[in-house]
Amino acid sequence: MTAAPADAARARATPAPPPAEGRLLREAVRRGRGPAALVLAATALGAAAAVTLPLALGRAVDLLIARADAGFWVLLCTALIATEVATDALVARTGGRTGAATTAWLRRRALAGFLAAPPTATTGTGLPTRLTANALDAGTAPVAAATAAAAGLAPLGGLAGLFLVDPWAGAAFVCGVPLLLLILRALLRDGRAALTTYQEEQGRMARLLTGALSGAATIAAAGTVRAEERRVLAPLAGMRAAGERTWRVQGRAAGLSGALMPLLVAAVLAVGGVRLVAGHLTPGDLLALSRYAVLAAGAGALAGALNGWVRAKAGTARVETVTALPPTPHGTRDLPPHGDGTLALHGVHVTRDGVPLLDSVTLTLPGGTTTALVGPSGSGKSLLASVAGRLTDPDQGTVLLDGTDLRTLSADTLRHAVAYAFERPALFGATIADAVACGPLPEPDLRRALRRAAADTFTDRLPHGPRTPLPEAPLSGGELQRLGLARAFTRPTRLLILDDATSSLDTVTAHLVARALTDTPGTRLTITHRLTTAAQSDQVVWLDGGRIRGTGPHSVLWRDPAYRAVFGAGAGGDAGAGADTVTDTGARRRSDVRTDVTGDVRTELPTDIHTGIRTDPRVDTGTGAVE
Repeated sequence: MTAAPADAARARATPAPPPAEGRLLREAVRRGRGPAALVLAATALGAAAAVTLPLALGRAVDLLIARADAGFWVLLCTALIATEVATDALVARTGGRTGAATTAWLRRRALAGFLAAPPTATTGTGLPTRLTANALDAGTAPVAAATAAAAGLAPLGGLAGLFLVDPWAGAAFVCGVPLLLLILRALLRDGRAALTTYQEEQGRMARLLTGALSGAATIAAAGTVRAEERRVLAPLAGMRAAGERTWRVQGRAAGLSGALMPLLVAAVLAVGGVRLVAGHLTPGDLLALSRYAVLAAGAGALAGALNGWVRAKAGTARVETVTALPPTPHGTRDLPPHGDGTLALHGVHVTRDGVPLLDSVTLTLPGGTTTALVGPSGSGKSLLASVAGRLTDPDQGTVLLDGTDLRTLSADTLRHAVAYAFERPALFGATIADAVACGPLPEPDLRRALRRAAADTFTDRLPHGPRTPLPEAPLSGGELQRLGLARAFTRPTRLLILDDATSSLDTVTAHLVARALTDTPGTRLTITHRLTTAAQSDQVVWLDGGRIRGTGPHSVLWRDPAYRAVFGAGAGGDAGAGADTVTDTGARRRSDVRTDVTGDVRTELPTDIHTGIRTDPRVDTGTGAVE
């Protein structure tokens, strides 16, 4: 049964273009529009109180000088001051809560976009930095927008108050406004560019540090600690330059506005003093002018509000590179109900940076069989395994499971039909049981999966068995691989792919796992460097340079010296050691393998066959496996 052409065409449709730049910023602001509106209203109310206060103070002063009753105006001044304090507190509390909620939403969006995208599209995205520092800056966007929008209310009110009390004093202040606008324009233009550069260098250093931490043991063993320090800290020079540029821009803006504002206030007071002496103003009017001049001079605070908006925009742009990753497209089809797991690849071609990594791969894995995928390092084995289970889509060609194109399957159908076990499995969850189950799983099924992966032998010795918290369960490389295998064994699948998932297992454990794999329903594809694994498989696919160099039984391929060289074997011999061998009459016979109930395994090689395996301390002389 093959996929319908229409379904295949839909599945291969080009993903939708990424959203326009700034869309995530608009969504973040829209999501926090309620709290942002409250912040805007509170800021406006506080600005109204601040603008009204100088008039009330001036009136109270004039009445007190005239020895008249000023009780009402004093009470009004008290109420206005209390309003300013209350609105400031409300803005701070609402802003903090809204920022935290928006940051959490952005992090969920970024993580969901990262996980939904094909693995090849997520390389180099610097997710840790985007989920931490950048998302934190971006989370302030709703409140930063409201604060920036309302930041000019008090200065504009102060300027209006100056003209209301005395037009000449207002004119004196206005003379410096064009210069102030130029300062703010430079801050917006240069500040954003410097901040964006700083965040990019910060993300680069985080990526380098993550890589160094994952290879800490290798770095220590190689004695390259100092070299790695220099490599990881190399972006510091760029961060320093961008940081210094940011502070220069902000410092220049703050310095110029800080020098300009007192001069403007002094000019207003000078004009007001002259007008007071001339009898055009009262002492209360002069007090109001001084307060309004300070409010109007608060236009310098616009720099802080605009800088917050700039940081929010830059942070959102960084997070948006992850949320805008195109997701892996899935179809809606199900697999045929009684398929046996037959996997077929037709003309599969994968290119990266113009280099073909898989070239015209055509291959069939019969249902219910075990196929060993072998080849030298860099031959494309892991990439082929990714294509086989649709972790990666080929640039050309099709991959069919039971006659159905994988691209037409629904996501749930695909992931229930295909299971993976990797060389270095990642464990997620609070306990070992959580990491193996990956969701609800009955206890008997969990125990069965651990037993089939030969993992129960060490999990049962842990303080709380499989319920032991992961941080309290130090695991060797082989134990980690066994848990990854157990995770693959937790559910029946049509296709089980082992990407070098037994490379760290000892000989006995590898034999027990191989025996469990034989009893596993469905089709099995295993990348291996072990001679015995290849020998015990139904067929071997020999990959070299992204092309299939040979397919067939191990005993037949073994006649080729180049194939034997894949396993580190010499040029002599006609058949694989410890494997199926072909007699002169063409009949196949196997080496004697004896296993007792305790799992003690001993492999005896035929004495009349020259194995051709060279003597090397890295070679397991019982299996021929290169460890």
